[in-house]
Amino acid sequence: MDLIARLQHLFSASIEAKIAAADALPESIAKAAQVMAHALLTGHKILSCGNGGSAADAQHFSSELINRFERERPGLPAIALTTDTSALTSIANDYHYDEIYSKQIRALGQAGDVLLAITTSGSSNNIVQAVAAAQEAQMIVVALTGKQGGAVASLLNPERDVEIRVPHQQTARIQEVHLCVIHYLCDLIDNQIFGEVL
Repeated sequence: MDLIARLQHLFSASIEAKIAAADALPESIAKAAQVMAHALLTGHKILSCGNGGSAADAQHFSSELINRFERERPGLPAIALTTDTSALTSIANDYHYDEIYSKQIRALGQAGDVLLAITTSGSSNNIVQAVAAAQEAQMIVVALTGKQGGAVASLLNPERDVEIRVPHQQTARIQEVHLCVIHYLCDLIDNQIFGEVL
């Protein structure tokens, strides 16, 4: 196997996925950033969740808000629902793994808060239930998806919620674009709340 050729192919595939996303996603990313900034400016918070690599992305996003992104500024209220192992394991043990996020949302989420739900397939049962719980709580949902959007896409209210669906079928490429989107959301949130920095 030619490892160098394989790596060049992977770089090219990632670049192509980002070019397709640059054409397809700016409007939905901008809308999501406006929703998030408005929530933060009106005293609300952002909850985030995902599984596997998407769980890491949920934590990455919340850490950028709580600490800092690319400038010195006050922390912004964000909670990654992926991080409390006692809550996660007790819910999975006492109820069902599908409820690990929905039960936390029912306890922590309030009307006007935002849920950032990250799922490459859109079909993970615990994310589907998280979206439903957020909607019951009158939260706004921003869904980072890929492929065909899955069950999550069908739950979203187009007048209230935002789907950012990466136009790709491969999980790794979708996750790479999701990381870009997370950084772009952080940039746009900071610029709306604290002023533009070029």
